[in-house]
Amino acid sequence: MSRNITAAVERRLPGLFVLLILMATTTVYAQQTAQIKGTLRIPDSLHTQILEMHDGSVFIGRIVEITDNEVQFESKVGLINIKIAQIKEIKEVPVTSFKEGQYWFPNPNDTRLLFAPTGRSLKGGTGYFADYYLFFPMLAYGITDNITVAGGMSLVPGLSQQLLYFTPKFGMTAKNVSIGIGSLVAVLPGEDLPTVGIMYGVGTLGSADNNFTVGLGLGFVDWEFSGDPFLMAGGQLRVSRRISLVSENWVFPGLDEPFLSGGIRFFGERISVDFALILPVGLDIDFPFIPYIDFVITF
Repeated sequence: MSRNITAAVERRLPGLFVLLILMATTTVYAQQTAQIKGTLRIPDSLHTQILEMHDGSVFIGRIVEITDNEVQFESKVGLINIKIAQIKEIKEVPVTSFKEGQYWFPNPNDTRLLFAPTGRSLKGGTGYFADYYLFFPMLAYGITDNITVAGGMSLVPGLSQQLLYFTPKFGMTAKNVSIGIGSLVAVLPGEDLPTVGIMYGVGTLGSADNNFTVGLGLGFVDWEFSGDPFLMAGGQLRVSRRISLVSENWVFPGLDEPFLSGGIRFFGERISVDFALILPVGLDIDFPFIPYIDFVITF
């Protein structure tokens, strides 16, 4: 008798699994549809909407009418009716984000030049994972629109103790002017070495794509500050949908000649990769340029 019951249950298991999967999928779609309904609106003339469907297709235009189950969408091909349940995501962007009919997504890495920060801050609830020279990863998160915390640990092969670093920042933006203050603190745990770092102030003039940044900082050792400041100046220039030119230049205390740099940033909507060359003017080194590389993934 028990064998017959067990066999009957085993025969029904595949069907039960399929039923559970269908129920879970239906629940997820219902939740997504409810979320989409909450974001539906008819935009003003200064904004364009991008609708991404569950099947991967994308529509660019604007919603002109909203009903319980569908929206009427106006695009270049005319008016079309779209079921709300078919919409996966809605983005609303300024019409100025389109150049020659192509959508230029926002710069995903506008809070930094190469290594140095700009005056711009992360939006609250957003963040990024960055890796400099492959061995120096860092995680950053915007606690609010004005407060960012970031930190990481080196992953240099062969070292018994890895470097820990922490870099908080406070910033404000008004129109095209952004200012920030922050610090970079580094320590090597387990070693009889001092805590070192820099306290800085930085300002950026311009948009997220095209801007100029200047900064001033004071280095410290065990919180004893140097009397001579660091100076930094740089900027970004977006030359295409996926490419920017980036420069970051430093004057260090005790050195008469600056460190100059220039590079190219390749990016998508969520990731950017920097390749640059650093020129330490006046230093007698075997190679005239020091290569630089990093990548950033936003979330």
